[in-house]
Amino acid sequence: MLKALVGYVTMLLGAIALFLVVRSAGEALTAPVPTLLAPESAATAGGTASTDVVFHVLLALAAVVLVGRLLGAVLRAFGQPPVIGEVLGGILLGPSLLGRVAPEVSTYVLPASVAPALSVVAQLGVVLYMFLVGLELNGDLLRRRAQATVAIPHASIVAPFVLGSLLALYLYPRLGTSTVTFTTFALFMGVAMSITAFPVLARILSDRGMTKTELGASALTCAAIDDVTAWCLLAFVVAVAKSDARSVLSILVLTVAFIATMFLGLRPLLTKRLVRSDDPVAPTREALALVLVGVLLSALATELVGIHAIFGAFLFGVIIPHDSSLARALRDKLHDLVTILLLPAYFAFTGMRTEIGLVSGASDWLICGLVIVVATAGKFGGTLVAARATGLDWDHGIGLGILMNTRGLMELIVLNVGLDLGAISPTLYAMLVIMALATTMATSPLLSLLGVGSANALQSGLRRPAAVSVPLD
Repeated sequence: MLKALVGYVTMLLGAIALFLVVRSAGEALTAPVPTLLAPESAATAGGTASTDVVFHVLLALAAVVLVGRLLGAVLRAFGQPPVIGEVLGGILLGPSLLGRVAPEVSTYVLPASVAPALSVVAQLGVVLYMFLVGLELNGDLLRRRAQATVAIPHASIVAPFVLGSLLALYLYPRLGTSTVTFTTFALFMGVAMSITAFPVLARILSDRGMTKTELGASALTCAAIDDVTAWCLLAFVVAVAKSDARSVLSILVLTVAFIATMFLGLRPLLTKRLVRSDDPVAPTREALALVLVGVLLSALATELVGIHAIFGAFLFGVIIPHDSSLARALRDKLHDLVTILLLPAYFAFTGMRTEIGLVSGASDWLICGLVIVVATAGKFGGTLVAARATGLDWDHGIGLGILMNTRGLMELIVLNVGLDLGAISPTLYAMLVIMALATTMATSPLLSLLGVGSANALQSGLRRPAAVSVPLD
């Protein structure tokens, strides 16, 4: 135990020291002056938007759901999870494809005026989705690997964070913006390299039938810890960008207080009043309504704290026993509505802000390839080394490394925050979106190629009692 603690502390201190060296070298660099292009991208800036927001929100949702389901069906035939089709559907309806082929149609389907309303629907969808994911997490079984589920996610953040900050030395003079310091840019690049897409990972595991394996349970747990840590780092980046050191300390204190309140105060009360694991009677509408209000208030609390609303929703799901009649009723009533209708709204919103055409020329594509290589090397390498150091076998370590390299939805959320802050240029934003798609799309083929999660692998010892069973398509 002492050896593991010393190694963990050494890893963190080493990462901090390396970042300080990078920061010292990068502060002398200068970045280009930002272009006049608005963060919402050329597609949302161009054309005359209709003022009928309700009409266009409904039209955008119908379009992205239809296109996403069609693309998902096509990609499923090639071994890809359907969620990739939904992500691509939102991007293709924006300026990256439809905006170039038929700009009038793109502006009509996704006009600039619809962005604020679509953003609200998108955030609600993500909040409820994360609640469903948290609802399926069985913390009792996950505690059996406490050492691994602490060391692995943090190693999978430290390695890509350091590599991302090193990459910032090269990117800042080329794709940074003079409106932010190198320190902010390097911190953001480190965070962007460190993300694992918890919701998308859950859907990939479900599609492959891996949620009832030890590998699937470990991956979801590591991804949860990874993203909570990464969001705390992102909050730190936001505070640095706004030059307010006091907000960083307050975020940390309030986050710890919120987590303690949820697990030590609310969970016992909720279990006593609303949850009966062996109760055959379905919960009342009043009980369901009370839980949904709790989800919204919990999400609101973490939003006010400064980490993100989705983690409040996730934690509220975690404190409800996954095998209770209340949990089953909530899954049955929310699953289809959230995954089919509300969640794709976020992909449509992201598609409005993404213009792949900004990545032009051989040099830009080489840089984009470098970003993908660095992101993959840091995430896969950090996870594999930590997995082996904590006693996991090679199959489990390689599988975790591949799964933790999935970025998808969570990466898109981080990138939108960075774009709003002005920490990254629209061109770098497009490159990072491509990186998120590439690393996510590589997950299933790599698992199949290496035989991780296959029937043979499960029979050889990776299959264990279920820790999670995420109800996802």
